[in-house]
Amino acid sequence: MNPAVDKATPTSIIPALLNREKAILEFNRRVLAQAQRLDVPLLERLRYICIVSSNLDEFFEVRFADMLDAARDPQSQVDNRDVERVARAAHTLIDEQYGIFNEQLMPELRQHQITILNHADRNEAQRAWVAKFFEREVRPLLMPVGLDPAHPFPQVANKSLHFIARLSGKDAFGRDNRIAIVKVPRVLPRVIRLPESVAQGQQAFVLLTSVIRAHLEDLFGGRKVEAFSQFRVTRDSDLEVDEEEIANLRSALRSGLTTRHFGRAVRLEVVNTCPAELSQFLLEQFDLPEAALYRVNGPVNLVRLNELIDQTDAPELRFEPHEPAWPQARLPRQKSIFERLARKGDVLLHHPFESFDPVVEFLREAVEDPDVLAIKQTIYRTGAKSALMDLLIEAARRGKEVMAVVELKARFDEEANINWAERLEAVGAQVVYGIVGFKTHAKLLLVTRREGAKFRRYAHLSTGNYNPRTARFYTDLGYMTADSELTSDVDSVFRQLASLGKIKTPRRLLLAPFNMHSRMMEMLGQVEAAARAGKPARLVIKINALTDAELIEGILRASQAGAKVDLIVRGACMLPPGLPGISDNIVVRSIVGRFLEHTRVCYFQWGEREEDTALYLSSADWMSRNMFRRIEVAWPINDPKLRQRIIDEALVPYLHDGLDAWQLGPDGHSSRISTQGPCAQHALMRLFRAQRD
Repeated sequence: MNPAVDKATPTSIIPALLNREKAILEFNRRVLAQAQRLDVPLLERLRYICIVSSNLDEFFEVRFADMLDAARDPQSQVDNRDVERVARAAHTLIDEQYGIFNEQLMPELRQHQITILNHADRNEAQRAWVAKFFEREVRPLLMPVGLDPAHPFPQVANKSLHFIARLSGKDAFGRDNRIAIVKVPRVLPRVIRLPESVAQGQQAFVLLTSVIRAHLEDLFGGRKVEAFSQFRVTRDSDLEVDEEEIANLRSALRSGLTTRHFGRAVRLEVVNTCPAELSQFLLEQFDLPEAALYRVNGPVNLVRLNELIDQTDAPELRFEPHEPAWPQARLPRQKSIFERLARKGDVLLHHPFESFDPVVEFLREAVEDPDVLAIKQTIYRTGAKSALMDLLIEAARRGKEVMAVVELKARFDEEANINWAERLEAVGAQVVYGIVGFKTHAKLLLVTRREGAKFRRYAHLSTGNYNPRTARFYTDLGYMTADSELTSDVDSVFRQLASLGKIKTPRRLLLAPFNMHSRMMEMLGQVEAAARAGKPARLVIKINALTDAELIEGILRASQAGAKVDLIVRGACMLPPGLPGISDNIVVRSIVGRFLEHTRVCYFQWGEREEDTALYLSSADWMSRNMFRRIEVAWPINDPKLRQRIIDEALVPYLHDGLDAWQLGPDGHSSRISTQGPCAQHALMRLFRAQRD
């Protein structure tokens, strides 16, 4: 309790919020720290390097691009100084990333006889093999472009890799055009493993860029290459369509996909040996300032080193395999899931510690059951291949009423979702695309079954996507139910998404953009009031991001009234914790471990009685876009056993994690809590492994 706060006075001090973009970079700094942990297997440490590169690509494509737009808007609160501060933080992070790669991971890989051989490192036999590989596999796909008025600077797609070269002498027509561009083909592997016959007892690899670099001069007919560099440009890749001005969203997005790769440039990467004249030339071509230039000491685009990890034969350098457990005791195999839900109540699934297969089997049973008449499902990120989508298609073929709410604007999954929508429509499924201006982010699956003279509904709700692949390494909670009130609410959501009509306020569900934000604020107010009255008051919120200013203010007010607040925020958090007299009752943790934390759980306590608490699972983070510009759901867990299980599995272990936990400071920087102690993810793996065995 903070004695400086007068309980009778409902006022609060709201500090300046942390910068969102720097908070995203801070999250990636936590991910990068995984690459330095000696208790993490070596190849997995390299994978974290790749993950950071992938995350940063999206950061520049979306968040930094939006920030640049905001800085150009005189009505915005973002100015060029904000952009410069974020750019400096990004430069620092990337320099640190390459430092870890070069100074720690590469030497350790060599100790395990895993090497990436540059041209200078290769012996004669290896150079001969590379030369043959170049002539056979690479050279036929290369088309260097010499620049002159008839050959202007080529269109360079987002994140595509190129070489720039400065040549000596004159071209075949006697002209002094010195600059040439060579595109690195995307269809070729970026990491090539040398055969054992020339590898000299190692697992030896060469990068495609090293292969091209070694033979770059061969492409220019006798001219010398005086200087060269790899380069890659990152572009604004947010797909923009004016939803109020288009007649067919799917057609507009399909058209937009062809131009997405050529948005405004926001970042230029070159190798650190790139001559200043070449980097300056590239900056001018892409209309970029010097601050947008990133000189890297190593391969441009470290993401592609995932290919090395996949090709390396070294199981001891990977995480021990984890096979998610089927919840046999609660959901016996070979027995009807519908019957289990109808007779014994709701089922909770905790992924990836428990298998995602029951969700697939739930849908499969619905497809094969002649008494099931209708299936409705939201589709956000299912992937290009999906057993669930195949089952929906089969259901439609069998004559069942299938409704799919396909979110076409799921960023970077637009093409896959358009393809699924077209396949579903081709077999007679009813496909809708949600609400114009609102992404459908709720994860809902509803089955309507005839049972005697009545219909009964069964539902699955989830904090995560209907994607069996990501369900193996994202933590999420799935909820199967036959509860009549909850399934009726789910049905109402589907009806609204299809008809656009008003619906009655759901009895159990919270639904964004309608009542979720207001109800969360109301419960925060109840916690605040209880604290001011001297009653037990507690908040534990586990989410992926906290950026909504009103929700942050509600948390701060509850904290300043005396409530104890624990926030488990994986990614960006704009609330500054630990400020004396302002947020010193708030602890913000972030868990970065083997699995990507994705579960969203909200626990509120405003008194001593059981009815003075509320526990919700949700598809939504506490961001303004989730609360006001998306279709999201949250649902209460009222069953005492399931509530306790969620608290015991999804909250308590993370509040006591000593190995994967970071604590956020008031300045926005995170510190690892410990290098030893309990690990929530390890404990959960052991728990479910023991239940399976």
